[in-house]
Amino acid sequence: MGPYTPTDVTPAELLPQALETKVPDWAEAAPTPDAVTDWPARQAAAMVRFELDTRGRPLNPAGRTDKIGRHLGKWGENAAADAIVIAGTGANRQVLLITRDDIGVAATPGGMIEITDKTVEDALLRELLEETGVDLRGHQPVILDRQVVDDWRNTDQSWVASVYGLIQLPATVPAVGADDARDAGWWPFASLDQLEAVLTAAGRTLYAAHRPLLQAALDHLAQ
Repeated sequence: MGPYTPTDVTPAELLPQALETKVPDWAEAAPTPDAVTDWPARQAAAMVRFELDTRGRPLNPAGRTDKIGRHLGKWGENAAADAIVIAGTGANRQVLLITRDDIGVAATPGGMIEITDKTVEDALLRELLEETGVDLRGHQPVILDRQVVDDWRNTDQSWVASVYGLIQLPATVPAVGADDARDAGWWPFASLDQLEAVLTAAGRTLYAAHRPLLQAALDHLAQ
């Protein structure tokens, strides 16, 4: 086996020299993991446990990504919340999806947890409202799991971990894409295969990182 030669994918605005001039409002100022001073607190609060290497840098708990640097707001774990909203049952079941503005694929509504979110459920419902206009703040999501997701921005030192919850409705409700979503709509969801086939026929692609989340929802409904 040859040497490990990952690619640094840090965008220009997060390079050390750029951060000296301006820190984006969505990112922390630390130019490298070595500049982070609260690793014990971050490890204790993490959704998914992670370790530090011998140099004190965070290690992606999902393993190597062939990428280093930071393409996300924080070094280490970036906590997100995703909403899986399902209407109807059985063969008539539908799922609410958005088109992500960053990479143009179909995905569940969701985004980064903010410091103002009191609970993960609050974060999940806030993101749902912001991206689809669907206000379900009177509902209690069923939290299915917390895991590192295969986000396109993940690196060996910076990654996304998501808590995802299921909300069931008797029928669809109006949804309109906003914020980070180009559009929002309901799609047939009797099975994951059916969903992907319908999306493909419409010239769309399902976000690979959300396949496990959607399958977990189907498995929960089958219990």
